Amino acid sequence: MKMKTILVTFLIIAIYLLVQGVRCHLDLLKAKEKLNSYNKRELDLSYGRITYIDVGQGETVLSVHGLFGGYDQAYENIKSRFGKNRIIAPSRFGYLGSTIKKAGTPREQAEAFNELLDSLEIDKVFVFGNSAGGTPAIRFALDHPERVKGLILYCSAMPVNDKPDKYLEYQAPPKPFLSDYAMYLISPLMPVIMGMPISTVKDVMPVAERKAGVILDGEMTNPDMERKFDEYPIEKLRVPTLIVHSEDDNVAAFKKVEDVKHRFPNLTLVTFPDGGHMMRGHSEEIDKVLDNFINKLQ
Repeated sequence: MKMKTILVTFLIIAIYLLVQGVRCHLDLLKAKEKLNSYNKRELDLSYGRITYIDVGQGETVLSVHGLFGGYDQAYENIKSRFGKNRIIAPSRFGYLGSTIKKAGTPREQAEAFNELLDSLEIDKVFVFGNSAGGTPAIRFALDHPERVKGLILYCSAMPVNDKPDKYLEYQAPPKPFLSDYAMYLISPLMPVIMGMPISTVKDVMPVAERKAGVILDGEMTNPDMERKFDEYPIEKLRVPTLIVHSEDDNVAAFKKVEDVKHRFPNLTLVTFPDGGHMMRGHSEEIDKVLDNFINKLQ
């Protein structure tokens, strides 16, 4: 009986690995096909090549994507604004066609955004920072406030209250997990760990073209507001700021928003009781919130 149990367990695991491998392969082909459908552009800047989407008309929104992102995620995060705004959606360093030429710090990312706007002859923008993209978005607003009409932090990383004695030096999924197949194998745990549907795994593919960016975020971007606490004087951030966050976010905990909201001198805070990190089920409400914020400041 013991041997039979072992054999059955081995068979179940083998079938799971095989099925997930087939599904991974098929969805990877679909993901690559979807990427090819975007009308992306490229520019060579002093910080390396940057790949981006530039669509729409009206007040310009610079969309700064999060972990496992790229120009696709940057656009999808804000595509509801198409028809109302011009959307600039770049891949950050190491993601989908954008290179890492120097150290890749959030400050350098902000300078790359500055160069991109210069190249596109855009004077001022609304900056939309999502998740890990919140750090370079905040950095850009601090370093170039004259170019920012408003800062929108959407289920975003947050600064901390006080300089920490210690912090995680690497803040991203373990490097051995950074492959399409590995992500597929752990995808059933996504609802429990991150509050995201299993199908989220399809949105991060192809992982190979995002891996360098994920590692850079883990080593550089995500710890930056803790590591360089004194370089983030949030109290001096005079740019009008909108924070939109869900209270059940398992990735960017809402408690961090509550703890630090007093540091933002010109803040509008809008929260939802549910929706998770992806703010599911509130798209129309969020679009109205963005309408009010942007129209008030344009």
